[in-house]
Amino acid sequence: MTIAPTKLSDPAVRAFVTAVNAGDREAFFALLTPDATMSDDGSERDLADWVDREIFGPNGRMAVQTESHGGHALVAEFTNETWGTMRTAWRFTVDGGKIHRFETGQA
Repeated sequence: MTIAPTKLSDPAVRAFVTAVNAGDREAFFALLTPDATMSDDGSERDLADWVDREIFGPNGRMAVQTESHGGHALVAEFTNETWGTMRTAWRFTVDGGKIHRFETGQA
């Protein structure tokens, strides 16, 4: 069973998932602080390069399975045209209503 993005607890995380699923790169970047960072499977990545390669280029989508830590931690089935579907964990640091950092990796 998945959790609809509209039901996610944190507004910034809710908007993140909504932007990913809509393929809306502009809305996605509007959610981030100017100095936002991210990691994938424990390795720091260039945020703009990673999201273009993993999310927006290959039509990435998130189907959220669980949320915890006040909505700042998700487990989701992430699907894109490069890798197919995988179970992933996402952790978010939100500052002033914007995402300052996110970490993702296989769950």
